[in-house]
Amino acid sequence: MRNRKDDHIKHALAYQSPYNSFDEMELIQASLPKYALCDIDLSTSFLGMDFDFPFYINAMTGGSQKAAAVNQKLAQVAEATGLVMVTGSYSAALKNPHDQSYPRHEDYPKLKLATNIGLDKPLSAALATAKSMQPLFLQVHVNVMQELLMPEGERDFSQWQSHLQDYVQNLSTPLMLKEVGFGMDLASIKRAYELGVRCVDISGRGGTSFAYIENQRGKKLDYLNDWGQTTVQALINASPMMDKVDILASGGVRHPLDMIKCLVLGAKAVGLSRTVLELVERYQVDQVIAIVNGWKEELRLIMCALNCKSIADLRQVDYLLYGRLAQANPQHKRDSVTSRKTNYKKSQ
Repeated sequence: MRNRKDDHIKHALAYQSPYNSFDEMELIQASLPKYALCDIDLSTSFLGMDFDFPFYINAMTGGSQKAAAVNQKLAQVAEATGLVMVTGSYSAALKNPHDQSYPRHEDYPKLKLATNIGLDKPLSAALATAKSMQPLFLQVHVNVMQELLMPEGERDFSQWQSHLQDYVQNLSTPLMLKEVGFGMDLASIKRAYELGVRCVDISGRGGTSFAYIENQRGKKLDYLNDWGQTTVQALINASPMMDKVDILASGGVRHPLDMIKCLVLGAKAVGLSRTVLELVERYQVDQVIAIVNGWKEELRLIMCALNCKSIADLRQVDYLLYGRLAQANPQHKRDSVTSRKTNYKKSQ
């Protein structure tokens, strides 16, 4: 019998998104920056914690021998580079107490480890996960379309909000709510905030498509492969809540420029999944470590060229939208750009 988690890895690596919203966003560079490259500070904070770098390895896999091998490599990379690693859904280990596919603190004592479960799980499962993994934070994923397309998926979502409220009220572990590549909508972010959530990963379309993956395994409703909102659009939609909720971004992030674009749009940090999965599948661990450490320097380079000393400064960077994004957001950012130009003229 085929393992569902192994199918996910196989199809995730095979899928090529037909559209990436980051390609329709252009940053306005600074010809006269004020800073030296060594001045640039990559530190960020979310969930009340400080982190040295504004990107992390996002949840991917667990529950099989193949997943164990992938997670071992990811853990080695994360520990060596100082990144947070979020494990894939811990549901397999909840079903099988002998599961050894998830990294553990005793094996990687310096690893900044977080973990993930689905919101279909009751509070008892969340408490068991937190007790077993002792994570920095618990990432709780919502994946409605994936579940509906999955042959063995959920069909009843009526308890999800009550589960989320139970988590908020009873877990001492910091909690993050995460989409899985469909883009979290503003109404859901507002509802999660009402229930007590203070950190979400909007995880938009553009990278791994779990609709595509489940269509390879089951229903074949291929017209739903591009379901959801893109990462850039989801970030723009989330802007009204950014002063109340720590917004994180993932979905189709390929390199440091995409990371910077997320941060310009207000994300506190950026999660990478498939990009890192491809690296550990293609290269030796020491090579991946070198690539990831190189990303840190590339982030500093881009921030310097944007005249930004800190992650917070990136919120002031102007940008242009093209194509679908421009059509969907004809007024976005225009007022703030005009205001800055007006203020500049008044000061002359």
